[in-house]
Amino acid sequence: MAITFFFYLFAIAATASAVLVITARNPVHSVLFLILCFFNAAGLFVLMGAEFLAMILVVVYVGAVAVLFLFVVMMLDVDFVELREGMAQYLPIGGVIGLVLLVEMILLLGTWTISPDLIAQAAAPAATDITNTQAIGQVLYTKYVFFFQMAGLILLVAMVGAIMLTMRHRTGVKRQVIADQVARSPKDVVVKDVKSGEGLQ
Repeated sequence: MAITFFFYLFAIAATASAVLVITARNPVHSVLFLILCFFNAAGLFVLMGAEFLAMILVVVYVGAVAVLFLFVVMMLDVDFVELREGMAQYLPIGGVIGLVLLVEMILLLGTWTISPDLIAQAAAPAATDITNTQAIGQVLYTKYVFFFQMAGLILLVAMVGAIMLTMRHRTGVKRQVIADQVARSPKDVVVKDVKSGEGLQ
């Protein structure tokens, strides 16, 4: 009874916060509702016995991604009124895509069936001698290690690209340019031996 109560509690809170993410007018409030949605999804993972996924969801998505979104929204001072000015020209395309997705969801839910023997057709019994985290690590770093490394490489490239796109140089600030220093002639940069008190002529 308690598990059912907490399931409905987390599910309703996650659904409501997800709706508020896309309906809130203030982008800062949207990010805060996104963080609340992540916490409720982590609670659902805990109820299913996947405590490792719940921890990853809180640590990675809430602690890094959502907080990064919050800082970006608060620091960049984006003019959202200007961004919404050209939204009307994309409404027909968005409406067509939304209609296609709605039809696909209706077809999926209309043909959805549950086999009565599905529970008896378990792929493999759950291991009881190891923890959930250890079982995920054994599969992740053996069978799916290539995909894991590729995902890390893609995230690294995305991080470097985001830094390069957002990095702006202020005018009037002297910066060190290594290429210009290496390309200079030694005759132009060698300091002459100047006697004390005479200075350069």
